[in-house]
Amino acid sequence: MRLAWRGVLLATAGLLAAAPAFAQTSVARSLAATCANCHGTDGHAKDGMKTLAGKPADEIIKLVSEFRTGQRPATIMHQISKGYTEDQIKMVAEYFAQQPAK
Repeated sequence: MRLAWRGVLLATAGLLAAAPAFAQTSVARSLAATCANCHGTDGHAKDGMKTLAGKPADEIIKLVSEFRTGQRPATIMHQISKGYTEDQIKMVAEYFAQQPAK
């Protein structure tokens, strides 16, 4: 009986440890969904837009930072980029970096 309870406790501990990572991935996916109109679902862009899937997170963060500061010309990204915190930008960049490139 004790062995069974140990198994239950270990399984519960594993689920609790995984919950924050799952929650963060869910938030990152939700934030990244706001990029879908231009950059496509999961970062696979169409017709002239930059594909984000599979790009290094640091590269994406640098681009967004350049839009925010006006260093990089944009039609709308300079406005969109200002609507996110640094942490949110990092989460979205890491999410797109983990998506498979085509």
